[in-house]
Parts: sequence; C-alpha cells; structure tokens
Amino acid sequence: MSSTSAAPGRGEKPPMRDALVAAAFRLFLERGYEQTTVDDIVALAGVGRRSFFRYFPSKEDVVFPDHERCLADMEAFLAAGDATDEPVRRVCDAARLVLGMYGENPTFSVQRYRLTKQVPGLRAYELSVVRRYQRALAGYLRARFAGRPDGTLRADVIAAAVVAAHNNALRSWLRSDGRGDAGAEVDRALAYVQSTYAEVPEPPRAAAAEADGDVVVVVSRRDAPLWRVVKELETVLGHG
Repeated sequence: MSSTSAAPGRGEKPPMRDALVAAAFRLFLERGYEQTTVDDIVALAGVGRRSFFRYFPSKEDVVFPDHERCLADMEAFLAAGDATDEPVRRVCDAARLVLGMYGENPTFSVQRYRLTKQVPGLRAYELSVVRRYQRALAGYLRARFAGRPDGTLRADVIAAAVVAAHNNALRSWLRSDGRGDAGAEVDRALAYVQSTYAEVPEPPRAAAAEADGDVVVVVSRRDAPLWRVVKELETVLGHG
C-alpha cells in the first residue's frame, strides 16, 4: 500500500494528505503509536487539525490511507464484469488489486505490518477492513450464483477462501520484509482457490437411438439429468 502515490519533484512540497501520512509514520516509529497524538502529527506536518480530519476520520485511518480507494476500485472492477466471466476467476482477479496497492510502496507496507502487529487496536481495525473486502467479493458471487440452492453458501465460502489465500501469501511476503516476488506468491495461492472452486464446463455427452434404420444422435450436457436426455430422444423419435 502506498502512502505516496507519486513522488514529488525536487523542491516541490508533497500533497497534504501524503505529508500527513509521512509525518504520522515518522512519529509512530520514533515514539510509538499510542504515544503519538493527532496534534503531534499535524504539528510535524505543519497543518491544522481541521486539515487532518478532512482526510482521515481517525488516527487509525492514517495507518491505512488507501484502503477506501482500493475497495472502491475492487467494487468497480466486479461491477464491470459480465455473465461470460467465470465468477471465481473474477473475484481472484479482484483480490489482486489489493496486492497491487501493497506493492506500490513495499517499505511503507512492511512498516505498517510491523506496527499493526504491535498495536491491538490496529489489528482489530485491519480485520474490519478485511471483512469489507470479503463482503464485496461475496456480494458479487451471491449475485452470480443467484437461483442455485447452494448459491449463498458457495458464495460465502469462496469469498472467504479467496481472502484467506491472498492474505496468506501477502503476509508471508511482508514477514520477509518485502523480499521476493509477491505477485508469484499470490498467484500460486489464488490458483489453488480456482482449481478447487472454479466451475469448468462439462463436455457434452451424446445419446443415440435408431429410428427406421437411421441413427439419431442427441447431444446434451454431461450433468443433464437422465430424464431430460430420454425426453429429448422421445421428442426426436416422435414419441413425446
């Protein structure tokens, strides 16, 4: 996740939002999270309290400055899909947007990971953010599986699996201080989810019957119930 979406030019003052994030993390690392107040942050950034709360509702939010943007991007990505998209692949691709956010600034992401481990309140905040991502994925899948007897259950299980697989790989990368290829780790984890839950269309099966010396072939899905195959044969043979 990046606290600075673009590096400022030489002599150019960073945007206020990024300046607040930079000041906050400098103080968190020097003094500790609990010992740092909003007044300390705005004093170091050279702005007023009103400016801080214009960008961040609370001190916790300055630790996770880009999650709202990433969540909005994820919801937009899911909404832009259509019925031809394989739904499990779509939510896996959506999860990769979160990895991209972390990968924009590995140093900042590792610092935040260490800080979050030390502060129970931040761990609880992070869990609430993760739940929002999971709800977004589950909502998309519920819509795609609507009408199926197991639609809601399947959607919720797959969404949880995607989040768990993504976070397992992401945290492994963060524990390594951002070394290695995070994308490859996440791809491997999400490939496991896809291989477990993605629905691969069954090849059609054929049923044949002879009518007046001619062979009639009826093609149907492999998972079609037998009665439907028989009904199709009867229709072709004129017995339906």
